[in-house]
Amino acid sequence: MTAMDIHEILKYLPHRYPFILVDRVVELEKGKHIHAYKNVSINEPYFSGHFPHYPVMPGVLIVEALAQAAAILTIRSEGTSLDSNKVYYFVGIDAVRFKKPVIAGDQLVLKVVISRQIRGIWKYAAVAEVDGQIVTEAQLMCTARAI
Repeated sequence: MTAMDIHEILKYLPHRYPFILVDRVVELEKGKHIHAYKNVSINEPYFSGHFPHYPVMPGVLIVEALAQAAAILTIRSEGTSLDSNKVYYFVGIDAVRFKKPVIAGDQLVLKVVISRQIRGIWKYAAVAEVDGQIVTEAQLMCTARAI
């Protein structure tokens, strides 16, 4: 089991402000699963336009947060880092469901499990929760390419 703070996360993800969507990893088992957090603040840049009268985190950013958690899991499982000669790409999303809006003040709990890895394609079952309730679920895929 591995926990990671934001400084450690930034060693593995190429994303930076305003697009880093994982604040903390509380559990990571290489080759298995990750459990991470995204703290949703009213200061998020997207809230000014989505929507000014009722700020809601865009669903595509919830999926992106899940994808970033999956990327951390994959990179750590492979034993690589940002210094490697690989770039990890998000290549597929299936069965996405948005069940409840995510608003300022929520803590988004990101849970991603590797469901399969074959011929350079990683598949994941991903769930985002707030207060123990599922807000988003999806099946994700990524691949790595040498640079």
